[in-house]
Amino acid sequence: MRHLRTNRRKFLAGMGATAALGATGGLWHPRQAWAAELADQQLRTVGLSVTVQERILNDFKDKSGVGAVSGKADIFPNTQTELLSGSDAYDVWETIGERLPAMTATNTIVPIPTSDLSNWANIRPIFTESDPRMEPRAQISGQIWANDAKTELWMVPTVFNFDSIGYRPDLVSAEEANTWTSLFDPKFKGKTGLNVDPLIAFGEAILAMNSLGLLDVPNPGNPNIEEIDEAAKFLIDKKKDGQFRALWGDFGELVNLLASGEMILADAWQPAVMAVKAQGIECSYAVPTEGYRAWSIGISQIANSPHPEAVRAYANYWLSGPPAITVSEQGYYSPTTNIEEVMSAAKYGFWYEGKPWIGEPERGIKEGDLRDGGSLEERAAHVSYWHQWPDEYDHLIMRWDEFLSA
Repeated sequence: MRHLRTNRRKFLAGMGATAALGATGGLWHPRQAWAAELADQQLRTVGLSVTVQERILNDFKDKSGVGAVSGKADIFPNTQTELLSGSDAYDVWETIGERLPAMTATNTIVPIPTSDLSNWANIRPIFTESDPRMEPRAQISGQIWANDAKTELWMVPTVFNFDSIGYRPDLVSAEEANTWTSLFDPKFKGKTGLNVDPLIAFGEAILAMNSLGLLDVPNPGNPNIEEIDEAAKFLIDKKKDGQFRALWGDFGELVNLLASGEMILADAWQPAVMAVKAQGIECSYAVPTEGYRAWSIGISQIANSPHPEAVRAYANYWLSGPPAITVSEQGYYSPTTNIEEVMSAAKYGFWYEGKPWIGEPERGIKEGDLRDGGSLEERAAHVSYWHQWPDEYDHLIMRWDEFLSA
């Protein structure tokens, strides 16, 4: 909280002094010199519980002066359906990069200029530069920009991570868990979990099938019709054979199933692994031989929002540093290097630099522990693919519905 109080003092000191605010990385674009301008604005956001957290929304309201702030947590497919149906219930969708094409093609969102984000200058290069290992649109730097000049964003990134397999090391060895094939291994029949997002599940099935010699798909995030059909058959056969303990979509459900031992392996969010460890139960995050799935969540402005200034203030707030502490300590990464300025050196060293934990135990982490997978740089180098919108999305969803009903 020390950092939040410091930020608040800077904010108050800068009221009415636009130049000073810009120098201290304040929340406001020059057009927004007075917080009073936001008092009549609202911020209504919808997204995953990863970022839509009450303490973060309350802190934003306190710092920004926005009159009313509210949030709803829901899974991506549900929210996408709601927004495409014409809902005017939100100003922001805290979406994932892969789903942007569905929103831009229907004019559901509008771009946010980087000039409205005083904290954009400290964004990590992963969001502005291309990884030569992948085609541009297959990575986050090729998904978020609304123009070639890179001055407008369809999505202002707020968190990102490289997903893997959560497993119980007291019940399954690291050697067995460190491959996507483990989720589908008959040895673990009835004790594995699969995420209910079809774009996640198909990508993981293809990663496993590549390893098993059943497919050879260079980009698991964008399979063609034949590859989708093969992956669907694979998934349906596994489901009918009782491979999965659960098709999970809720953070609490995932934590409970791993903690109870009902699932010993699952495609997992790293914070869920940390939540299990915090209960004193052994839980680890695999380093899959095939590589991680990479993704980023961020802020998109709903086109019919009557509160654009609040949306942009919220996006800039996320890039200011302090709100990223909450998600970083859950196991995610912040897109802005501002986090290093406000997070303690010991914690930044553990979460971002691969250094041993120093200090009192916290969230199941003990003195000398290392983050699973190592530093941000190490993990980024081990990415297999970024989530993306597949060319054959409609066909993939048709086959996913067959999987669900099988």
